Amino acid sequence: MKLLPHERIDDLQIKGFSIIQDTRGFCFGLDAVLLSSFPEIKKGDKVFDMCTGSGIVPILLAAKTDAASILGMEIMPEVANMAKRSVLMNGLSHVEIVHGDIKTATEVLGHGVFDVVTCNPPYKRASSGLVCADDMRTVARHEILCTLEDVISQGSGPLRFGGKLCMVHRPERLCDIVCLMRKYKTEPKRLRYVHPSPDKPPMLILIEGARGGREFLKTLPPLFVHDSEGNKTAEIEGIYGS
Repeated sequence: MKLLPHERIDDLQIKGFSIIQDTRGFCFGLDAVLLSSFPEIKKGDKVFDMCTGSGIVPILLAAKTDAASILGMEIMPEVANMAKRSVLMNGLSHVEIVHGDIKTATEVLGHGVFDVVTCNPPYKRASSGLVCADDMRTVARHEILCTLEDVISQGSGPLRFGGKLCMVHRPERLCDIVCLMRKYKTEPKRLRYVHPSPDKPPMLILIEGARGGREFLKTLPPLFVHDSEGNKTAEIEGIYGS
């Protein structure tokens, strides 16, 4: 696989899969890995990954599940191209990456098409924090090209009735997420807090909503990345190795 000067290939250490990453951009982290293990994907499911970036979530889902098809959508053309090459490099014929704007996902893909939608969206509001000078990092971190409402409205639209929208986000946006899921008729059903260690507050949340679901939110046991001695927990080791 021919790489551009600013690219590298990283071993994902699962089923021999690798991924191309742009060293100038925002390389995948723990949040993407956790998201790839959160959805309850059944054999034959059709999956749509929004804001797919380097394609890390579709590739990990391909390694961990028996989904029939996985579609990733990315708005930045150079990043989408990189993701496409990673999919080709791994020989994943049931995974497709498209260049597109998630704000038009329902219009382009249609209603009721997918069983599961996943998203690791930008976490920060456009007006918050220090904006990075590098465009790829800015788009990855800030709601510049899509807002949280864009993600939830367009993530809910292509879901079949009963289909699941799964996201990873920051705890401080939980109220916004719940309100928007209900606005777009996707009922919050599962919630899990992710803590750096048992003595620290959560740094991430994993949340699932069901399209047209009834009101009932199940809070799962907290997930700790490290134990009290600073070692990775067995569950985290399992998620990385599963």
